[in-house]
Amino acid sequence: MNMFVLKTQQSYLFFLLLLFLGLISVQSMRFDLPYDKAGRCFAEEVRKNTMVVGNYSIVNSNQAHPLPPHHTMTVQVSTNGGKNSIHLAERVQAGQFSFTTYENEDYLICFLDTSESDDHQVILSIDFEWKTGVSVTLGHPFIAKRSNIDRMVHEVQNLHETVLSIGEEMTYLLRRNEEMTEVNWITDNRMFLLIFVSLFVSFSVTGLQLWHLKRFFQKKKLI
Repeated sequence: MNMFVLKTQQSYLFFLLLLFLGLISVQSMRFDLPYDKAGRCFAEEVRKNTMVVGNYSIVNSNQAHPLPPHHTMTVQVSTNGGKNSIHLAERVQAGQFSFTTYENEDYLICFLDTSESDDHQVILSIDFEWKTGVSVTLGHPFIAKRSNIDRMVHEVQNLHETVLSIGEEMTYLLRRNEEMTEVNWITDNRMFLLIFVSLFVSFSVTGLQLWHLKRFFQKKKLI
């Protein structure tokens, strides 16, 4: 049983690995965000029933000091030319979003510098990562929570238990068949012995009757 489970899990993980390698789509970029009302926008066409995850953060150019709190941005993810908003984060330094697409559609991601600073010459650098497909499930357990994988593993375990139950039932039926075959063989032998004894008794009685009749006729001198 343990060996079967191990082989099943190995085959399942190998299948998932091939699936992940075939469906991973990751786009990562770093760009400058000037202080203006237009901001910067990116468009991406995503297919139906695809999970999408995005991570964004302002790059801290001075690692010796924390990022100034007034360095902020507003991020919006929308469809239909910005009419349908999916994600909106205002005046943040970092964040993330996730959603599942329900249609083949173009998705618009816009970044706007909302820093509260008098020095508008400061240009923010933004790290942005956009993931679609199975890689999202592995890279972000807080979103997927392995629910799909756990459900599939649970189904595999249920199938495994069903197979074991069927195997046990087949073993029981085979054992019962062997027992019935043995009972039939014993019954046939006993029937053969009974028939043999019956024939022996019948022939013996017939012989004794003939012998008795022969002696009777000899005494009467009929033969």
